Amino acid sequence: MDLKLKDKVFIVTGGAKGIGEAITLELVKEGAIPVIVGRSNGVAKQLAAGIRAGGNRCLVITIELGLEDVCKSIIDKTIAEFGQIDGIVNNAGTNDGVGLIEGSPEQFKNSVLANLTHYYDLVHYGMEHLKVTKGAIVNISSKTALTGQGGTSGYAASKGAQLALTREWAVELAPHGIRVNAVVPAEVMTPQYEKWINSFDDSERSLAEITKRIPLAKRMTTSEEIASMTLFLLSDRSSHTTGQWVFVDGGYVHLDRAIT
Repeated sequence: MDLKLKDKVFIVTGGAKGIGEAITLELVKEGAIPVIVGRSNGVAKQLAAGIRAGGNRCLVITIELGLEDVCKSIIDKTIAEFGQIDGIVNNAGTNDGVGLIEGSPEQFKNSVLANLTHYYDLVHYGMEHLKVTKGAIVNISSKTALTGQGGTSGYAASKGAQLALTREWAVELAPHGIRVNAVVPAEVMTPQYEKWINSFDDSERSLAEITKRIPLAKRMTTSEEIASMTLFLLSDRSSHTTGQWVFVDGGYVHLDRAIT
């Protein structure tokens, strides 16, 4: 299916690793132009080199998200380079383990700053350009917003707020023809997830315990499956879809995980 994304410009935060990298590469396959935003400068430049070697365009913006006014500079650089913004994928964040017991009010605030505020900032500064293109916004959230995990209050609170903002923005931006949706992953084998699994004494057993609770095929979701849904929601193929939370998780959240 042609998603009709050729030559459209999409900002992808955290676009050089894990789910973000998969989204970036799927955009390139569709002929779109990704703006790869994040702090992983070396990895992003290597990814960009491969994209350009294949004859495609992209832009790397290395920046620490969450700091004051950095999102305005992302928008300004994108417009200076390409003259348009057709969509924003808010993806960057980290499950930082700032809990209620093992944490502090200061750590909690810093976690929310790192995981949530740039979602708002980037869309706020990009709004006038999205109005012109009638663009789309996709927020990458997490099942922790609905299921909880334990020991990660800052991340879970941020992910829950992202879902709330998805509905709020969908209402506010509907008169401008801008669609807003969220993708909700559960168990996806990203570098961050792999690091977490490997922190257990018996990582193989821990992974097996998790995957056997995923109803569909008893396997992890791939980053590419998250990316495919994200691109669909960015495209005009989903032109009458807004305010939705789309779960790409093999039924993990909504089906009984005791199914055998």
